[in-house]
Amino acid sequence: MTTPHVTIDDLVTEHSASMYRVALSLMRDHSLAEDIVQESIMKAWQALDGFRGESSVKTWLLRITHNTAISSLRKRRDDLMSPYELPDRPTTGSVEEDAVIQADAHEIWAALRTLDELSRTIVVLREVDQMSYEEIADVLDLPVGTVRTRLFRARQQLTKAAAPSVRERSNGGGA
Repeated sequence: MTTPHVTIDDLVTEHSASMYRVALSLMRDHSLAEDIVQESIMKAWQALDGFRGESSVKTWLLRITHNTAISSLRKRRDDLMSPYELPDRPTTGSVEEDAVIQADAHEIWAALRTLDELSRTIVVLREVDQMSYEEIADVLDLPVGTVRTRLFRARQQLTKAAAPSVRERSNGGGA
């Protein structure tokens, strides 16, 4: 089945942010994630005529991105950039708020690093991209029950790995 009137601009505009998050969750490096997204978009564009429509275009693109990132990781067994070395975000509030946000981001990345690649990807797809269990299962080619179980266990592991200051703030306590 062909997808009529889909342009490369449509793919990039509508889905590149989700593709980037999946790639970044696996690659843990901004420039490598961008490379994965570019490569995935090119693969998708070349294979667009073969898209069968059994899933949404987004699900199909995220599966391509996931598979491309996994293939790239298999080729690179070097140490990848630590999340602590990632560029800072632009400031949005007071210095104190930005310091807390930056500290939380480091703690969250550290907690995410404790997860295996598949669990980390499931967490990102569910919590950041707000995908349903069924969509995640389609992207990762897993049974829905496996997605639910892995997400449950990943959340438990993240809760244990999160620093007390992050847990207190997320539960409404003050720092």
